[in-house]
This record gives sequence, C-alpha cells and structure tokens, in this order.
Amino acid sequence: MTDAARGGREYGKREKGGMPESLISTPGVVTVQEPASDEQLIELWLHGRSVHTRRAYAADVGRLRARTGKPLAAIALADLQAFADSLDGMAAASRYRTISAVKSLLAFGHRLGYLPFDVGGALRLPAVRGRLAERILPEAAVHRMLSLETDARNRAILTLLYASGVRVSELCGLCWRDLQEAGDGGQITVFGKGGKTRAIRLPAAVWQHLARLRDGEADGERPVFRSRKRAGPLTPVAVLRIVRQAARRAGINGPVSPHWLRHAHASHALDRGAPIHLVQATLGHASITTTGRYLHARPGDSSSRFLSTDKTATTTGTGV
Repeated sequence: MTDAARGGREYGKREKGGMPESLISTPGVVTVQEPASDEQLIELWLHGRSVHTRRAYAADVGRLRARTGKPLAAIALADLQAFADSLDGMAAASRYRTISAVKSLLAFGHRLGYLPFDVGGALRLPAVRGRLAERILPEAAVHRMLSLETDARNRAILTLLYASGVRVSELCGLCWRDLQEAGDGGQITVFGKGGKTRAIRLPAAVWQHLARLRDGEADGERPVFRSRKRAGPLTPVAVLRIVRQAARRAGINGPVSPHWLRHAHASHALDRGAPIHLVQATLGHASITTTGRYLHARPGDSSSRFLSTDKTATTTGTGV
C-alpha cells in the first residue's frame, strides 16, 4: 500500500470510542474511508512526495481542473483528450509529466473507491524522444571544466558533482556532519529523492578538494557550500550559474546544467567497467532500468559494424 493510501486511513469526520471512523472495521479487515472531496483526494495522493514533486504535480492537476471546470468524478475521456491536446505548446518532457500526473491521480482515486472509473487508464501517453545522449559530456570536456576553474569552492562543487553524481539539491543540502573520513579519502551521506539516504565513497583527490574548504573546527550543521552573498547554503540556481560559467570557459555549447555532470558520471563509469548495480546505488536510482538508459544512450557497439559500406555502389538506369 502506498504512503498516500495509508494516509487516507487518518481521515475521518467522527470518532467512536477514541478510534477514527476511518479505521473502524470488522475484525481482521481494515476499511479505508473514501476522501470527502477532490481537494482531500489530491492531498492524499501528494502525501509523502518531495516538495518539488508536490508543487509540480499540484500545478499539473490545477491545469486539468481549470481546463475542464468539472469535478474529477465527472471528467470523461473526451475531456482528458481535449486537455492533452491543449498541452501541445509545452516541451515534450513537461507534457509527458503532466499527463502522467493526471493519470496517476485518477488511478489513485479509483483505487480508493472515490472515483467510479479510472478514466485516465484509456488516455495514451505521448511519445517522447530520448535526449539523454545529447546531455552526456565527453570526458575531455568535463576535465576542461574542472581544470579551468580557479576558484577553490567552485572547483570543489564541479568535482563533487561529477565524482559523486549527486543531484544539485543533494549537494546544496550537504553539511559538514555529512562528511566523514574513510581510508585515504572519505564519504558523504546525502538525503536524496524519495526521502532516501545513501552514502557515497569519494577518492582521496576529491576528498582533498572538500577538506580545503573546511574552516578549522567548523560546526557540523554549517553548510559545506556557503553563499558569499547571504547567510546559508548556496541555492540550486547559484550552482547552475557556476556550472554554466565553467562550461562556457571550457568552450562547451548548450544549456549545460549540474544534472549533465550526473549524466556524465553514470555514462563514464559504465564505459570504464563499473558494475551497473554499483552505479545504481551511487546515483540513488530506484530502478536499475533507469541506470540502464545510459548503456542505451552510449552503446559500445552496434550491428552497423558488420555491414559493408566502403564499396561504391553502381547503378544502371535505376531511379530512386
């Protein structure tokens, strides 16, 4: 059972004998009370998700409700198809996420018994062209970004993003208590996506970049990467600026972001023979299928190598 479904047990307008009505059931059977409104259903569905996911999904569902002007139980397949068509101006990935979120909510409402039908089950998701290969930087380009950065803090940021594959939010959330020495190097403990914590070992060269930033016996609660303009940690937007500047300095075109260094970590580690399960654990992927995308994005071989394409074909009186 999902966290959201478990959260639904706590909703109840009345209590009997000190027990919420939503939990009153026959012996051995637990009954989950249906949400009382669309708003309550949405809150149950969003329960336990990250702040960023809640914000994005709430906006997606808000678009649906504004477009249809109907309660969720009255939405028909034709309404969903018209809503999907109205998203044509959005980026393909954003359109895919919006429709996926709507389908997820409607399926969740049906499972709880709040919606009579899972009308979203019949709505097809749009095809999305894979762009991952375009966001994987060559090793030489990454090394140029690192070597040309002269600022110690920014060099440590770039190095850690690449060497550990952490998400930018995980990097910004690091405090000194999250760093521990381990052998010649060290390790960081990050609180990642989905509320999961993982530890990542770092080689000595990377650890030294971080150690140089420590100001004596720094308070364990102090952020590792502090803002120079205000109190507190660097924001993801500030880290994005640092990465973009490093990319331009290295002569790299394109909208390079911190996540591109995460992509580079996964692809380069797999290219160098790292076990896929180890890369999955380091990056914090819930499914190995996600990690496997990097193998498909940068294949080491293909059947084209077995074809003969170096001979000049001659044709006589044939057309195309």
